[in-house]
Amino acid sequence: QVQLVESGGGLVQAGGSLRLSCAASGRTFSNYAMGWFRQAPGKEREFVTAITWSGGSIYYSDSVKGRFTISRDNAKNTVSLQMNNLKPEDTAVYYCAADYSPSDRLFSTYYFNYARYRYWGQGTQVTVSS
Repeated sequence: QVQLVESGGGLVQAGGSLRLSCAASGRTFSNYAMGWFRQAPGKEREFVTAITWSGGSIYYSDSVKGRFTISRDNAKNTVSLQMNNLKPEDTAVYYCAADYSPSDRLFSTYYFNYARYRYWGQGTQVTVSS
């Protein structure tokens, strides 16, 4: 089992920044690929970004590329999401997710698919006002 706890959400004006953190406990964190997804009211859960267990490969959705940055610290069992130049359309509940994936090649085939992630945090609300 892997337990994930997100923090750092809040209310920010358009153009502002927020940093989300996800703390993991349980199994060996460094064996797990990590992702961030978001879900706005009335919409499906949407891929935001993902990072392999080593940090060697990182993926972003087109909507956040150039504005968001994912990083991980395997020594501290944390993954972070730095969000800059936030837009009202970024408003959503943000979820941290983990999947056992020692193979970067395999992860590259499904990183965007929320159904493939086994472990999820409870979510943190991000609201961007215009």
